[in-house]
Amino acid sequence: MTETGTSPADTSPTDASPADTGPADTAASLTYTSYLALDEVLDAQHPRSDEHDELLFIVIHQVYELWFKQLLHELTHLQAVLVKGDTAHATRVLRRVLTILKVIVAQIDVLETMTPRQFTSFRARLDASSGFQSAQFRELEAVLGRRDRRAFAHYPEGGEQRARIAGAMSRPSLFDSFLTYLGTHGYTVPAEVLDRDVSQPVAPSEELQRVLLAVYADDGGPSTVAEYLVDLDEGLQEWRYRHVKMVERTIGTKKGTGGSAGAAYLRGTLFDPAFPDLWAVRSEL
Repeated sequence: MTETGTSPADTSPTDASPADTGPADTAASLTYTSYLALDEVLDAQHPRSDEHDELLFIVIHQVYELWFKQLLHELTHLQAVLVKGDTAHATRVLRRVLTILKVIVAQIDVLETMTPRQFTSFRARLDASSGFQSAQFRELEAVLGRRDRRAFAHYPEGGEQRARIAGAMSRPSLFDSFLTYLGTHGYTVPAEVLDRDVSQPVAPSEELQRVLLAVYADDGGPSTVAEYLVDLDEGLQEWRYRHVKMVERTIGTKKGTGGSAGAAYLRGTLFDPAFPDLWAVRSEL
């Protein structure tokens, strides 16, 4: 009850000031469709044939690109909180990243409902397009530590995609941010590792591995973060494995679209860890 003996429910709508209607009017103008830009999203699928299964192929790959965008967003944030030494936020972001990876891998189950003959029915319409051209995945690989100019060599000079991949390769990788994180928690990371040329690949270091063994022996927050990074590395390998098996199942040993090597190339990316030092210490734990 108010001091005048009336409750808020007794107040007449005519008592509201003009300013009170502003936010309501603004909220009413925003709809589910406009907020999510659904008109644009749902109009972004343009099959080049009349084959039933081509729409599924397009939707799956567009969803992949959306998840890649989210992963890049999350990993940028993860690097920032690691540099600050923030264990709680780092573990929360890592759990989200790992969950997204599981969703990405699970999407292959949907793609595998398409038989080789169904894919062949529209494959020729893909022309030179290929999943190998996914600039976001190349950027994601760079954030995770890949340092290979071939990853952006076929993108045109001065183009935004080439610049993003090259830029990611010139900045500290996720593992570099993890090493900074260890330093904020009192671990003496070897200077030659901490101050390395980040445009070069991470090379395994026995000195760093001794530090990591101490991290695991302490069994605190940093060891939890380290294990989540191993989970991330393993999740990426799971994605690669499922991807190569899906390609083999669909097109066998044929070359991929766009002249790529197909399954042969993908097999060559298996068992190539992003964080080799975290794997090297396993036999010592």
